[in-house]
Amino acid sequence: MKATIDGRVIADSDDTVAVRGYDYFPVSTARMEWLEKSPKTAKDLECPHGVQFYDVVIDGTRHARNAWIYEAPQPAMNAVTGRVGFWEDVKVG
Repeated sequence: MKATIDGRVIADSDDTVAVRGYDYFPVSTARMEWLEKSPKTAKDLECPHGVQFYDVVIDGTRHARNAWIYEAPQPAMNAVTGRVGFWEDVKVG
């Protein structure tokens, strides 16, 4: 499975986990150099799983908050520990 944006592959892995409608890739398979931490919002701070959103930035083009990692997943989300999810402008398939 691949996560792509603007024709560029951000993550590529056969080891994805589907949880609550999203596919999560191992962090080791993602181009983390293209992900920049987004400032946390008040709603982010309310997340019991410690969500950290990331902007996808490639060649100066910024796609705000198109990736996330749960930094402290609670038992219901343990399957996504050490994984990154994508949405909005990022195509996963």
